[in-house]
This record gives sequence, C-alpha cells and structure tokens, in this order.
Amino acid sequence: MSEATQYCLQIGSIEMCNDLENLGYFKKKTNNLSLPNMPSQYFSDFVRGYFDGDGNVWSGLIHKGRKTWSLAIQTAFTSCSSSFLEDLNRRLQIIGINKGAIYNKQGRYFRLVYSTNGSLKLYYFMYNNKVKGHNDAFLKRKKKVFESFIKERQCGRGVAWLTQSPVTG
Repeated sequence: MSEATQYCLQIGSIEMCNDLENLGYFKKKTNNLSLPNMPSQYFSDFVRGYFDGDGNVWSGLIHKGRKTWSLAIQTAFTSCSSSFLEDLNRRLQIIGINKGAIYNKQGRYFRLVYSTNGSLKLYYFMYNNKVKGHNDAFLKRKKKVFESFIKERQCGRGVAWLTQSPVTG
C-alpha cells in the first residue's frame, strides 16, 4: 500500500461554517449534491468547469448494426449524485441542449450522456460564452476532441463514408 500525503482543514468559526453551508458545502455531500444557484451569465463557465473535472468526450466511428460507419461524438458528465445530474440536465434543456440521458453505472455512479447533436450544442455553449480576459479557462485536450470532430465532419468524412469496419478493413 502506498503512503499518500493527507491534509486536513479545520474551521473553528461558526459564522464561517454557516457561510460555507449556505454556499452548498456540507459533510458527505457526494451522493446528494444539487446544482448551485448562479446567475445565467456564469452557467456556461460552471458547466465547462464541471466538464473539465468530471466529464469526458469521445469521438469515433460507429455503425449501430448498420452497413455503413459514421463519425460520432459523445459527451458525458459523471457524478455519484443522480439528483445533481437531473438538475444539470433540466437546466441545459431550458437553454435548448436536449436529449441528455442519465445512466446508472453499476449502482456506484451516474452518467449524463449526450450524443452527437447534444454534444455539439454543449461545445458551442461551453466554449463560445467566455468572460472577457478568461479565454483559456478550460482543458485544451478536451476542447481539441470537439474541434477535431467538427473539422472531420466539415470535410465530409462524418456521414456514412465507410462500408467496412475501420478496424478489420
């Protein structure tokens, strides 16, 4: 077993503890998080930050039982709290990012997943709503997956362009 450095923060101020609790911090919050209230102008920054920390994006060829293969992208947010992901999904639906599906993974965690259309809407929402002077507040490697997908799609390689498996030839 490896030894890891651990840190403990102890707060003795009742007022500060109350303030932290009012801001959404409380013990054992992992399984019962809720989406924090925030002004709309900061929501894209929040989503992008949460995505960078607990999200993933994948792009590749799929065929779903069809004869042809097509390029697809999938975006997901992961949490131990289904209520948090339900809140996030509802808030994203309000701004037109629909069709997110929540999956329970082995009873241990949940994933809010978007396929191609939802993923593209998320991309434009997360990366085109920058606060002036904060244009680099994101993980470049995740943004690059979206940009590569968009570039491939614009080149016409994204729709049913293979009739054989790209792996087996």
